[in-house]
Amino acid sequence: MSTRTGMKAKLAIVVPCYNEEEMFPTSRSTLCAVIKDLAGKEKIASDSFVLFVNDGSTDKTWGLISEAAENDASVWGISLTRNCGHQSALLAGLMEARKYADVTVSIDADLQDDVNVIEEMMDRYYEGCDIVYGVRSGRKTDSFMKRSTAQLYYKLLEKLGVKSVYNHADFRLMSKKAVDELARYKESNLYLRGLIPQLGFKTASVYYERKERMAGESKYPFSKMLNLAINGITSFSNKPIKMVMHFGFFVMLVCLAAAVYAFVSYFNGDVERGWTSVILSIWFLGGVQLISFGIIGEYIGRIYTEVKGRPLYSIEEFISHGEENGDVREKE
Repeated sequence: MSTRTGMKAKLAIVVPCYNEEEMFPTSRSTLCAVIKDLAGKEKIASDSFVLFVNDGSTDKTWGLISEAAENDASVWGISLTRNCGHQSALLAGLMEARKYADVTVSIDADLQDDVNVIEEMMDRYYEGCDIVYGVRSGRKTDSFMKRSTAQLYYKLLEKLGVKSVYNHADFRLMSKKAVDELARYKESNLYLRGLIPQLGFKTASVYYERKERMAGESKYPFSKMLNLAINGITSFSNKPIKMVMHFGFFVMLVCLAAAVYAFVSYFNGDVERGWTSVILSIWFLGGVQLISFGIIGEYIGRIYTEVKGRPLYSIEEFISHGEENGDVREKE
């Protein structure tokens, strides 16, 4: 088994933030304490840091990040020019962190994921793992509806052939080698939970109980969750299009049966009775066509987005404390 002995890796904890002014002070103090604790145990290098990514917040989030970065060398910050979405903000943080760190851990600013398992993640890293997934041991804190839909979605992904880690979100450790490999993937419709398992490096999982949000409110409403779920399916599986074709053959068989029924009714002199079946067939086939066009259109729309190759994010300001450039504030 490959191990990484005799070394102290430089860790970057990447934290996407969108309107987190209420939660930021707790996130900052908690994560900086993790850095200090692990450095004291000689699990990580003393110049490890927390990188907060401001995803176009409209509140005081960036001001708080800037102030913290000026007073604490373990706090770095990136401000994006606009709200690009959680997945893009996370990717932006990972791409910048890999320039300075040996290993990254991504975690949401709400700290519902257990920061105490970061030490265990580092242990798995030193044992030779390039990717370590933070996996929820249960969903006790979720509502019945959210728990049921999540379980149904994971089962659907499995049926569609999409490789994913059950009960894992975006709380994970990645080595620089793994993040460098991720950088080679130029997808616009991001679903990192499905993309990272495609990298193929040695992986491990650590398990934890998810906590309740301590402050603020969730920035992931149903509409964003639904869009992320659709990305997960359309980015990694073309089975929905095949299902449309198979359903088309099924409808043809139903139509043949209806045709037999229509001929029998005609020869029996019961043609008036067919009015209902004709109307229902028209409505049914019209609905099938609209659904089919919708599925195909969803794939075409995503192809359109991909071929344009527009950047997923733009960095307006970057505050770092790297040895290469000292304490700097860069604008891009």
